[in-house]
Amino acid sequence: MKKIELQTVIEVYPELDSLPEPIIGLMHQAIQSRKKAYAPYSRFRVGAAVLLENGAVVLGNNQENAAFPSGLCAERVAVSQAGAVYPGIAIKALAITAAADDRVVKEPVPPCGSCRQVLTEYEHRQSTPIDIYFMGEISEIYKVNSIAQLLPLIFTGDSLQDKTDFTL
Repeated sequence: MKKIELQTVIEVYPELDSLPEPIIGLMHQAIQSRKKAYAPYSRFRVGAAVLLENGAVVLGNNQENAAFPSGLCAERVAVSQAGAVYPGIAIKALAITAAADDRVVKEPVPPCGSCRQVLTEYEHRQSTPIDIYFMGEISEIYKVNSIAQLLPLIFTGDSLQDKTDFTL
């Protein structure tokens, strides 16, 4: 038996103004997008802003549906739109923020499991990591340098390939 130890490194910024300059603006755009979320069921609003390699910014927010599995998270809306409108342009950074209608979200809110898997696909496809920043409403901001920091044992298209070579 052997053990594999995994480590996650998270940079913590104490407040919005302590972020790098371009990311402050990106997070403000995510906050504005969050306010437009369609969240009548959970009353939990999430906004996302994607910064592309060409300097374009693509926004997303959660879009709920009465048939709960049919809704979409802000992160998936933003990265899917980026892929549709700017195919082949790498994602440099993603800013995520969350707020609730009935309480203050005091902790950073990371991407859900489904969003982590989708982000893994984009990162793997572009062969470069994506900086991911996430926060609540009045919280520190967390940053990871790759989705692999949040989903270390990734499942990609390579996982579907038969790597076994039985030729002699």
